[in-house]
Amino acid sequence: MISTIQIGNSKIDVTIEDGPLAVSHADLLEWVRWGAESVSAYYRRYPVAHVSLHIIPFEGDGVRGGKTFPDGDNAGMIRIRVGSQTTLSDLHSDWMLTHEMVHLAFPSVAENHHWIEEGIATYVEPIARVRAGHFDPSIMWAEVVRDMPQGLPAPGDEGLDNTHTWGRTYWGGALFCLLADVEIHRETHNRKGLEDALRGILDAGGNISQDWDLEKALSAGDRATGVPVLARLYEKMKGTPVSVDLNALWKQLGIEREDDRAVFDGHAPLAAVRKAITFGEAAASSASAANLAPSAIIIGRR
Repeated sequence: MISTIQIGNSKIDVTIEDGPLAVSHADLLEWVRWGAESVSAYYRRYPVAHVSLHIIPFEGDGVRGGKTFPDGDNAGMIRIRVGSQTTLSDLHSDWMLTHEMVHLAFPSVAENHHWIEEGIATYVEPIARVRAGHFDPSIMWAEVVRDMPQGLPAPGDEGLDNTHTWGRTYWGGALFCLLADVEIHRETHNRKGLEDALRGILDAGGNISQDWDLEKALSAGDRATGVPVLARLYEKMKGTPVSVDLNALWKQLGIEREDDRAVFDGHAPLAAVRKAITFGEAAASSASAANLAPSAIIIGRR
């Protein structure tokens, strides 16, 4: 069964392959639209003009095995598996489809830079869902606080370009994005964030259908923000394990995890940055840049 979803100026052709599913065709299309809305909320538009999305049933429950590929100029293809016992509630809480759609918004880079592709998708996905109204920000930050330590370097680490473990690829890349996001906000007095850098890369033509050098992508992102944060942070982290005091960073952002939720301190030094990262331009414009206190050093050589 094939259906088409229009999101802005982009078209998503959804093919549901044969197999038993507990959810309806309409449920699946709603799930796809939620993912597309989330990505569009973060990037201000859908990343490519056309996507072929193949939903493949399997015996079991949940969403698994998402993969995204280039598929011609300004186009991509996503293949994702949905279990036969998956419920509508499972689809609404799913993160994987949004993760795969974020991949559409960054150019293909060399294999040793795979961490930036997966790191962006890992970091942006929950924020994008919050901004679209599809995820609770207190749960989002609790999960980020819980999972981000997986991106820290272990003994023997040789930097992001040379350490290809699962943790450093996905969460090490996400850690790079978090540090960049905070620093861009600080250096621009909360006027810009990582989303501005990523939108700049996308606006320069850097989507999944293009093959770029990583330095070209980072340069496009830095031009969009007006501060060389991405290039500077990449130079620091690409070949050297960098230690990050995450507990200090969470305190500065005003985030404390309590079980499966986070509580927020609105008086923390970087509380305005945390709000802007979470909610985007609306939060940034309402925050007073004068209240942004300098942060402590949170990264350094291991």
